[in-house]
Amino acid sequence: MGAQGSKQGGQVKKKKYKGHLIQTLDQHDGGINCMSLSEDGSVLATGSEDKMARLWSTKTEECECIGILQGHEDYITCIIMEDNFVVTGSADKTIRKWDICTCDCVLIFSGHSSPVNRIICTGDFIFSSSYDRTSRCWDFDSAECVRIFSGHKRGVYPMVFIPADEEDVNVDTFDWEGNKDILITGSADFTARSWSFETGKTLKIFKGHTGTITCMGADPAGQILYTGSTDTTVKSWNIAKGENLKTFEGHNAPVLCMSVQNKILYTGSSDWTGKSWVVEFGDCTRTYKGHKHSVSCIKFCDGLLVTGSGDGISRI
Repeated sequence: MGAQGSKQGGQVKKKKYKGHLIQTLDQHDGGINCMSLSEDGSVLATGSEDKMARLWSTKTEECECIGILQGHEDYITCIIMEDNFVVTGSADKTIRKWDICTCDCVLIFSGHSSPVNRIICTGDFIFSSSYDRTSRCWDFDSAECVRIFSGHKRGVYPMVFIPADEEDVNVDTFDWEGNKDILITGSADFTARSWSFETGKTLKIFKGHTGTITCMGADPAGQILYTGSTDTTVKSWNIAKGENLKTFEGHNAPVLCMSVQNKILYTGSSDWTGKSWVVEFGDCTRTYKGHKHSVSCIKFCDGLLVTGSGDGISRI
C-alpha cells in the first residue's frame, strides 16, 4: 500500500486541435476501467486492470501523474473521490479508502463474497454493488456494513442514490409509505430496482431491457432514471411509477457508461465510441470516435468530455 514515484514510465502526448483530442495519458499498464474527477476538477483519478489507481493533475499546462494508489490484489473496477479521499472497488472483493495527499490506504471494507462492481458515496455512507447479487451500505468513517439490499437474481452493477433532503428532489413523489431516501440498482437480471434506504425493501421494479443493465443516471430533480444496457439501448423511466418513457437507440454494441448533464446525456459503448443525446427527444447529436477499444468510462467537466477506454488511453 501507499504511494510510489509519479514520473515513471509512459509519455504524455498532447495535440492542439480545437474540438478534438487534446491529450492522451498512457502510463497505466492495462486497460482503464473507471475514472473520477475531484469536486473542483483539479484532479483526475483513474483505475486500471494493472491493479493500480493513478491521480492526475488537470489544471496544469499538461496533465501529469501526481500519485499512485497500490494495494489491491486484483484489477480495479470502480473509483470515486470524496473530500480528501479516493475510494476504489476491486475484483479482489474489497473496497479501499485512500488519503489523496499521501496515497496511503486508510481503510479496507470487507464483506462482499464476489468482485465489487460499482461504488457511490453520499458523504456519510458508501454504497457498493457486487456479483454476489447484493448491494451494501457502509459507514464512510468506520467501514462497518450497515445495510444489505438483497433481491436481484443476478449480479448487481450500477447504483443511484436519491436523498430526500436534497433541495431539487420532490419529496412527495417518493413518499411511498413514509420512504424518503431511495437507492436504485441495476442488474444482470435485466431489471432495475428502487429500494427504501430505511427498510432495505424493494419499492419498484423497472422492466423492459433485454440485457444486463450496466450503467445508470438520474436527472437533477431525481424524477427521471436513465439506464444503459448490453442490449445496446438507453431507456428513461419515471422513477415514482416505474414506467418506461423513452428508448435511445444508436449504439451498435453494449452501453457501458453514462453521464447526465442537465439536458444532455453522454454515453460510452463497446462499439468504441461515445455519444451525446438530447434527453427530451432521445436524439443523438454527436458521436466521439478515436478509441481502439470499448469506452468504459465517461465524464464531463468545465466544457470538456473525458473518456477512458480498454485501449489504456484517456481522451479529452
